[in-house]
Amino acid sequence: MDIVLQQVLNAISLGGIYALLALGLAVVFSIVGLINFAHGELMTVAGYALFLGVLFAVPLPLALALAVAAAAGAAVLTERLAFRPMRRADATALLLTSFAVSAILRVLFQNGISARPKPVPLPPALSGTVDLGPVHLGAVPLASILVTLVSLILLTLFLKRTTMGRAMRAAAEDFQVLRLMGIRANRVVAVAFALSGALAGVSALLWVAQRGSVDPLMGFIPVLKAFVAAVIGGLGSLPGAVAGGFVLGITEVLFQAFLPEAALPFRDAFVLSVVIAILIWRPDGLIPAKSARRS
Repeated sequence: MDIVLQQVLNAISLGGIYALLALGLAVVFSIVGLINFAHGELMTVAGYALFLGVLFAVPLPLALALAVAAAAGAAVLTERLAFRPMRRADATALLLTSFAVSAILRVLFQNGISARPKPVPLPPALSGTVDLGPVHLGAVPLASILVTLVSLILLTLFLKRTTMGRAMRAAAEDFQVLRLMGIRANRVVAVAFALSGALAGVSALLWVAQRGSVDPLMGFIPVLKAFVAAVIGGLGSLPGAVAGGFVLGITEVLFQAFLPEAALPFRDAFVLSVVIAILIWRPDGLIPAKSARRS
């Protein structure tokens, strides 16, 4: 029973990371129609910021906050320098720009810091287990689930209860009408990128807590899978991004736990088969956006 519960927690924990990353991608895509593949490098920015904070003995809560702030700041900076001048370009040009930003940041990390992984020491509390009667559960998966839930609740409150959040939801519905209403479009887009970067930063903290290290390629695979999760959920749909992230994470962990050993090398193929089946069943995703964009 404890093994089953552990696998369930691992699945929800991994799904939560994918959900936060997919949500960051969806926030930007729903407003400006950009798939930001530099999102993975924002994770790496947060990871290195956390590494430097630990290296210089910054108190852990402050180091965590600075890591998230660094990712949000990097997102706003890339929007201002790279994406804003390309705002009126077509989808292909925006996509190529995001790949270029990703490649530039990755080279800067490799040459400016190190191509090798840098260990990030974890607090002893995160390396232990939590005992719930006869069940022993890992502290990191439990912390990941808690942080994911808090992040999703705060994001929901921001989007529904604040003026800027409502403006972002309106921009996702019809960006041109938002301009006609006199709302500063550049501010809305900048906040969307900052929010996306903050979600990448939180995801990076959870990812580093599980890995215990940071490297220049840390964010590539998670963001690639988050993109798949966003497509499963319905590209541009915020609830769909969350649903797709949890579906993908749970599917991965279940196949990892219950496939025969001989079939484990083909786990990703089985996962992608499930993705294809979902898209055949629901071509627009599990929870399509009200104003879906295709490109």
